Amino acid sequence: MPELALSLTGLAMEFGGLRAVDGVTLAVSPGERRAIIGPNGAGKTTLFSLISGEQRPSAGTIAMFGHDVTRQPSYRRAALGLARTYQITNLFPRLSVLDNCVLAVQALSPVKFHLHRAARRYPHVFERAQQVLESVGLAVKRDEIVRTLSHGEQRQLEIGLALAGSPRIILLDEPTAGLSPAESQLMTALLKGLDPAITLLVIEHDMDVAFALTDRITVLHYGRIVADGLASDVKANPLVQEIYLGGMTA
Repeated sequence: MPELALSLTGLAMEFGGLRAVDGVTLAVSPGERRAIIGPNGAGKTTLFSLISGEQRPSAGTIAMFGHDVTRQPSYRRAALGLARTYQITNLFPRLSVLDNCVLAVQALSPVKFHLHRAARRYPHVFERAQQVLESVGLAVKRDEIVRTLSHGEQRQLEIGLALAGSPRIILLDEPTAGLSPAESQLMTALLKGLDPAITLLVIEHDMDVAFALTDRITVLHYGRIVADGLASDVKANPLVQEIYLGGMTA
């Protein structure tokens, strides 16, 4: 049996008397595309924060590619191949597109910049950054200041920064949030075109995007998994329609 990309067992997170994540058990295979959906307050973003190491669970375990990372900090999970994007863009707005990407590449590189050495002495970092920008369609924007980009382009850059370290798993938190319909289509095409070896977990409120991007759907409600399976089966689930999809028909 192939090693799982991600394994969650009995994962829980409490904030005072609130149990935001309640006994989540999940197995995700390498290269799988999975959407995490549910109404506001269902625990989706908290679940991502537990997986990425930004918060420590109250109970349960997290394993990546066979390594128990439950108590490991975020940077160790990144070293194992985990990357994440956020609902709100998390960029350096006053730096250029290329500089943002160079910093992302350098952050996970074993070779660190030296204070008294010219940046051009690290050509491999700049070459990788250029490759990443080409992969997300931003190579022609490399010298532009990030704050001058459109919201859609900033979202594209975020995907590029996630790709900079050649991740094995990417957590995408609302990748189409705030995008126009045309921008959402472009983002969906970009994500569908990613290396199929990369495992994707996607929080997404736009059901058309969720179903277009992913093979399987996991539905959270009050921190618990209430449905999990192929997209077509979850879409037809009466409970899911009642609590989240507003009676959407199969």
